[in-house]
Amino acid sequence: MQKYSVNQQLIETILAWVNAGEIAIPEIQRPFVWDSSKVRNLMDSLYQGYPIGYLIAWRNPNVRLKDGSISEGKKILIDGQQRITALTAAVLGHYVINNTYERIKIKIAFNPIEEKFEVQNPAILKDKIWLSNISEVINGSVLKIVREYLNLNPNANEELVEKSITNLINIPKKQIGLIELASDLDIEKVTEIFIRINSEGVRLSQADFVMSKIASDTEFGGNELRKAIDYFCHLAVAPEFYKHIVDNDKEFAKSEYFIRMQWLKTENDDLYAPDYNDVIRVAFTSQFNRGKLADLVSLLSGRNFETRTFEDEIAEQSFSMLKIGVNSFINETNFKRFLMIIKSAGFISPKLIRSKNALNFAYILYLKLKDLGVNAVAIESYVRRWLVYSILTGRYSGSPESIFDYDIKQISNKSFELILQEREEAELSEAYWNASLPQSLDTSVASSPYFLIFLTSQVKANDKGFLSKDILVSDLILQRGDIHHLFPRDYLKKNGLDRGKYNQIANYVYMQSEINIKVGNKPPKEYFDLLKSQIQSVNQLISGIVTEKELIENLRMNCVPLEIMNMEIDDYQTFLTLRRKLIVEKIRDYYHSL
Repeated sequence: MQKYSVNQQLIETILAWVNAGEIAIPEIQRPFVWDSSKVRNLMDSLYQGYPIGYLIAWRNPNVRLKDGSISEGKKILIDGQQRITALTAAVLGHYVINNTYERIKIKIAFNPIEEKFEVQNPAILKDKIWLSNISEVINGSVLKIVREYLNLNPNANEELVEKSITNLINIPKKQIGLIELASDLDIEKVTEIFIRINSEGVRLSQADFVMSKIASDTEFGGNELRKAIDYFCHLAVAPEFYKHIVDNDKEFAKSEYFIRMQWLKTENDDLYAPDYNDVIRVAFTSQFNRGKLADLVSLLSGRNFETRTFEDEIAEQSFSMLKIGVNSFINETNFKRFLMIIKSAGFISPKLIRSKNALNFAYILYLKLKDLGVNAVAIESYVRRWLVYSILTGRYSGSPESIFDYDIKQISNKSFELILQEREEAELSEAYWNASLPQSLDTSVASSPYFLIFLTSQVKANDKGFLSKDILVSDLILQRGDIHHLFPRDYLKKNGLDRGKYNQIANYVYMQSEINIKVGNKPPKEYFDLLKSQIQSVNQLISGIVTEKELIENLRMNCVPLEIMNMEIDDYQTFLTLRRKLIVEKIRDYYHSL
């Protein structure tokens, strides 16, 4: 059975639908991202009679209202927002929101003699040969505009001018293809259709569809909720954007949402910089006890999963619950308390957490356990351990939704202490620590989650950098220190080892650049001999370390085997094996300390 219809619609019909609210622009690609030259090119294509692609709309399902009547669903534009926004700007003269969320007008000029479009500029405004703003022309009278133009340009070809201005005014009469998807399609099918039709375009995520549902709603405050989500994410990255909101969206600046997020204007912490996908996922999962965003799309549409009908009460309740979830997410106390817990585990920089999904679920866990009334001290430990556990096991790598769904349902129905104990017994057993994790450390990827957890354990322990007397690993991470090789890279290359061999996690260490320069490309035995002579003579040739006890302690905290002090090229593989074992022991002790 066909799940869509394809029709040609007049551009003026589409624009009328937009003005009347019959077709909703969800701002999936928020904000308007085209530059003015693209708007100019679009108008030129329409003038020349070239195709400008299809629009894709998905009709909302019809919803049964409280009084028993049926409300016909709007069309939601899921592809073509930029083209439609460009048309409303150029043809109707509407404002658009640019990438700094300012309301601006894009004015396109037209030269009737050369039949040429250009973005309005000061030179064009002074040149009588140009019609400086086509929106004024398209919405005007042909005869009047032609007469005024010829008065200003008496040498122009009257027939040519009349023809070109008439063609310009008729642009809204041009047709554009509209693919309308059936209202009974589920979100997975809509996504698949979108990708097949628009394989070279932006691939929509489930969160994009949620945002389209939210943005197109005016009855339950969805449009304002969409702004709250967008603005929070923007402020979290750029606090200076606060003034833009105050200056350019005065109505929202008076809202309760804005009051709740004002704390961000002086916040510069970048450890967790959520985008709208993160906010929606955390708010939804923590509030609805579900992990699949497709369910949220259905609930916001008012779907009754038992009767398979759509009801106004369910849509209203779902919007209300989502607002609660978003407010919990953006709450200053919640957000800062969560970050404090994460930092207390040693995660002091975003480069130590490569899995945004793991971080998102850690926040979900914090909010959920808080709602369940779990002791605050216990919550801190649970959140720290679950985050590290999920990173070590790759629990939320790839597509996380089914695991999110499973985990939140478990947490809602079972003691979290018992859940954690079961997961540890199943996935962090002796076999994991003794075999699986050491094997996982046999890699050259410096961004490996296992190496990052090792660094995090060093941060928590206040460990010093390799051969540093005072500089901490945390200092080197925050000040963009460098990862160096214990067996110098050039030394290993000269001895015939390829990149995959000398770039090994077990050969990486955070080291001050000045110390690394002094180590040079010497084998470990040689540079440690220099260190030993330095200690004996109290001459700081390589490091500030002046006693053997300090040296041994520094090697211990960096998980460097003492045997390295007598090692050369033939000992390299033995060294890697020994160090991997020490790193695993460090990570294991760290995990159990959380």
